[in-house]
Amino acid sequence: MSDRIKLLPEIVANQIAAGEVVEEPSSVVKEMMENSIDAGASCVKVNFRNGGLELIQIIDNGCGMSPVDARMAFDRHATSKISTLDDIYRLHTFGFRGEALASIAAISQVELRTRQCDEETGTETIIEGGVFRSQKPIMTEVGSQFLVRNLFYNVPARRKFTQEPSKHATRIKAEFQRVALCNPEVEFELYANDAPIYKLERASLANRIVDVIGKSIKNNLLEIDADTSIVRLRGYIGRPSVAKRRNNEQFLFVNGRFFKSQYLNKAILKAYEKLIPEGCFPSFFIFIDIDPDRVDVNVSPRKTEVKFADMEYVWQILNAAVRETLAKTGAVPLLDFDNESDIEIPISQQGIIYSEPKSASISGYNPFREGYISEDDEPSHTATSGNRSAGRSLTHTPSGLASAPHHNKEFALDEDFDRGYILPSQMNDTMSDFDFIPSADFETESMDTSEGMEQELEMQAQAHFESACCIGNYMATALYGGRLVVVDLRRAQEQLTYENYLQRLQNCSSVSQQLLFPQLLTLSNDDYSLLEENEIEFASLGFDIKFAGDGNIEVNGIPADSDSAEADMLIYELLRVFDTPESAVEVRRQNLAAAMARSVARRVSPKMSNSEAAALLDRLAESGNVSFTPAGKAIMAEISIEELRNKLG
Repeated sequence: MSDRIKLLPEIVANQIAAGEVVEEPSSVVKEMMENSIDAGASCVKVNFRNGGLELIQIIDNGCGMSPVDARMAFDRHATSKISTLDDIYRLHTFGFRGEALASIAAISQVELRTRQCDEETGTETIIEGGVFRSQKPIMTEVGSQFLVRNLFYNVPARRKFTQEPSKHATRIKAEFQRVALCNPEVEFELYANDAPIYKLERASLANRIVDVIGKSIKNNLLEIDADTSIVRLRGYIGRPSVAKRRNNEQFLFVNGRFFKSQYLNKAILKAYEKLIPEGCFPSFFIFIDIDPDRVDVNVSPRKTEVKFADMEYVWQILNAAVRETLAKTGAVPLLDFDNESDIEIPISQQGIIYSEPKSASISGYNPFREGYISEDDEPSHTATSGNRSAGRSLTHTPSGLASAPHHNKEFALDEDFDRGYILPSQMNDTMSDFDFIPSADFETESMDTSEGMEQELEMQAQAHFESACCIGNYMATALYGGRLVVVDLRRAQEQLTYENYLQRLQNCSSVSQQLLFPQLLTLSNDDYSLLEENEIEFASLGFDIKFAGDGNIEVNGIPADSDSAEADMLIYELLRVFDTPESAVEVRRQNLAAAMARSVARRVSPKMSNSEAAALLDRLAESGNVSFTPAGKAIMAEISIEELRNKLG
């Protein structure tokens, strides 16, 4: 019987290995970019066409390769990163297996152009389907340039089940962002079909995050920095107020390498517990620096999973560091007690005698005893107690109710009751046993009170601002209904704009201003999809947006009250409204109107003229809401005569 076990050809082995190392075009981009970083490049350029299936081009200014290295780089397990097994546990580079280039070359057509700085000419090496084709001298820049064409061209089954180019483009951008975030000292450029998407200059970590994610995140970053004997943590976390339903802004890096860990993610989410709505996720960009001996990155071929020797300690340190950052920066709200109206609490003092009010039961009351006056007789307007006659009519009870004389029913009165007040302990029994009828005095007082309330409401409805005078940035004094008040002009404008946009959304009417030069904006993949889903709502606000694909949009028109310079910021804020879990249409409209109102209020001039302030306050009085903004902040505060007298002495 013949032998059945055979050694696979090297090309077949490489194609099988490529199934783990190269799952999609984004895997090629990741491996190539990391090789460029390992080569000491200070500038890396990436270009792809048709989602990376047609072409992936990586250009760097690293150390380059010699002709021999350029040929050996495509052999399986050929690497310059490690020499022995122990080196795996002392890694300071991204790559180490020597499988990436061999796997990529096995399923594509690869062209490598490279030159070292001490060489006058470079080398061009061509590999097709894992087969060496040619190598020749060539004039080229210092560094390396990889061109990967026709990915999966010799693996028809694999190419058949590849996704649409747009989805591949999205994942390429995600991989590009990860490498760019952990290397802020390196310049990066990304092109899609030869059109620029990113051009990142060398920057600090915070500025690199802003450049990659968008400037809207700039004011929402909280720095985290913790150094322990086990691990050092650094980076930034997002404020709880900007948590989103999609967790596409969550990045963990260990020793400069991106990785995923649901276990450590829970440590961060635990710190945000009760600070963000359920179903929302915070943003974080956290870098973990740890001794390479204490972490294993050789877990999966894609190197996105790692194992820590001190995983539980890392969890606790990470959770504590995030909680400390949230507390120190004031992101966690503190209790704010209002001390303007202090409550006087009596303090026990020696020699002071405290007396409690007396209570008594009506033990002698018996409606069936002899002498009880029947209901047919005339009711008496006096109450008797034994031999004592009380000719007083009962007045108001402590609860504010008026109690009238009873129908000649005898009952005992204690001292407090004799003064015209029913004890609280007797209120239920008394009201259940006797019929109360309003006294004449109570009717008159109730009538006066009702008329007074109506007059007060009528005065408030007719109140208007007088003698407006600006007293500083965004502030003005005025008389409102005869009272001296200080008004926050920005909040007044915010309230007016809110009412205006709320009415527009309800009536589906919008006022738009067309831009002379359309703005081209690049959104994240999730934000782009979210904008597409809610295109109609944005149009109802006054936006004229054209979708160009690959996360790019063209803004041709914006709401009439908006500033073109803040169009990107405004779109981002409105997207956050749609990104929160809220199904009620009316509530969403209110949130959209509030976001627009905040945007307009930011552009209020800090130095208004008195006439401008007066016109603004007149419109505020006509709106009917002069007290609070949509966020519940006070628009004005009254300064009483008593306060002025106290300050003047």
